[in-house]
Amino acid sequence: MLGERAWFLPYDPSLPPIHVCEAACTAFATRLRKVLTKSETTSHMPRTQYTPEATLMKIRNPATKWPSLPKARLLVQIVFSQVTRVYHLVLRKSTIDQLEEAYRDENFEDPVLTCKFFAIFALGEVYSARSTPSLECNVPGVAYYVNAMTMIPILPERPSLAHIETLLLLSLYSFFLNRRHSAFLLVGSAMRLGLTVGLNHNIPESKCPDPVQREHRTRLWWAIYVFDRMYGSKVGWPIQISDADIYVDMPSNVPGDIHNDHTSDTEFLIASIELAKITGQVIDRVYSRKRFPESFLQREQKLLISLKEWSCALPPQIRLNRDGPVPMNVISLHLQFNQCIMLASRPILLHALIQATSPESVAEDSAQTNIRQTLKTLSDACIHAARHTHSLIVEEWTNGSVPIFGYFYAHYLFSSALIMVISSLVYPENSNDFALFEAAFEILRAMSSHGNLAATEFFDNLECVKQCLDEMRGPEGGNFHSDVSRAAESSTESLAVIAPNQLGLFGNTTASGISEATVATNHANDMAFLGESMEEFLAQPDVDFLLDPSLTDTVYSWPNLSLWTA
Repeated sequence: MLGERAWFLPYDPSLPPIHVCEAACTAFATRLRKVLTKSETTSHMPRTQYTPEATLMKIRNPATKWPSLPKARLLVQIVFSQVTRVYHLVLRKSTIDQLEEAYRDENFEDPVLTCKFFAIFALGEVYSARSTPSLECNVPGVAYYVNAMTMIPILPERPSLAHIETLLLLSLYSFFLNRRHSAFLLVGSAMRLGLTVGLNHNIPESKCPDPVQREHRTRLWWAIYVFDRMYGSKVGWPIQISDADIYVDMPSNVPGDIHNDHTSDTEFLIASIELAKITGQVIDRVYSRKRFPESFLQREQKLLISLKEWSCALPPQIRLNRDGPVPMNVISLHLQFNQCIMLASRPILLHALIQATSPESVAEDSAQTNIRQTLKTLSDACIHAARHTHSLIVEEWTNGSVPIFGYFYAHYLFSSALIMVISSLVYPENSNDFALFEAAFEILRAMSSHGNLAATEFFDNLECVKQCLDEMRGPEGGNFHSDVSRAAESSTESLAVIAPNQLGLFGNTTASGISEATVATNHANDMAFLGESMEEFLAQPDVDFLLDPSLTDTVYSWPNLSLWTA
């Protein structure tokens, strides 16, 4: 989109550069800074805010002991509450039984069992954030994590499900250390071990008579699948297995009363899996370098139709507009839904910023007006999703419900903050969105000050964006927002398009005229991107007639260059 030449730093064969995929939010932040500075020398920020291997080796202590039984029970319950309601990683009752048996028999020498429970203890500590961090690392639970990792250097030739469970638990904890490459490698190993034992197939009852174990196999596979797509959406890695190679059924309820003892909500897991499928499609169809028979906007249309159908099909207990408090796992699911919308549409919003900051202005005919209105509609969807994400996270933050060391809330907040910056620059009526950016900036600052490594990385990126804005104001303190907004206003006012902050829940114009950015967003706003213009776009049988290659070269060519960092 921004040039033909790939971005490289000096190459050292002993330390090869890391490729930064287009879907990564940090890459999008770099794109934004490049547009703001209009400088070809703007480089990607290397990621240094993670726990390095040398630090982990200092923490390693083979003599690390299991905690007391009461503490172990509490840590396991924390994981059940915070993790297994979102992802099926273990059987709850079986895990509790294993824990009690280990302490009763003092069986602390089994490496497979120890590795699994140390991974659970690590997650329990980091989610509770009540342990005393070490001098080497501020992230709670890291001692358990390091010792668990040292037990799996040689993967088993004949894996058990416990091996796969442990790899998934450790991959999730790796994000708390901002070691997302390690997380990717661990879930990749889990997937390949899962293929070894055929988790992607339905196992015959004759081979596995226990219905709970059969369902556990099914759900464990889909947890691997969700992790693969979810991790890919954060950094842009390609999916590791095609949907065509998966033959196992969707999760289902185990007959009888034993279901709730072992597993979580089936409908929630199915919704999570379906959203993960769409997430994988977004990465593949928007950010890959494949050649597609459809145009960019045709792919956008299909993706947004899928997201609309997913949202409309949600059962009542998984919707946000419900009576009473919304469970954490439901909020997490809708944050990922919003992220999907932003991933799919933010290249177009960045294109709008490029157009708004371009000094050239040309007269438009009706066809060009149509294409610009279509791009405006997609930009509005991106802005709606970002505002909704911001609202959900701010409410969780003010309620004290955000995991202080958590990766995913910090990532979603960072992603939405970038959209808020562009929205405030491109559309004059959205100037209040910059206040949302500043609120996100302060939350990430607070999380960073408490030792959240991912928040530190994202905060540093936002700080660079703010510096770019300050530099554009110039030494006399001019208002860059006003300058860009005036340019954008002159290029869009002829379209008579309703701005996103004038839209209500389903795209209807608000009667009050109060900016949506200045008031609390209703939880039901998860479908706010479905305004009238969006419905018209989704209903088009063929959007090709809207396209003018001379106007949409930058959209068609997304992405057209690579980022590399040290």
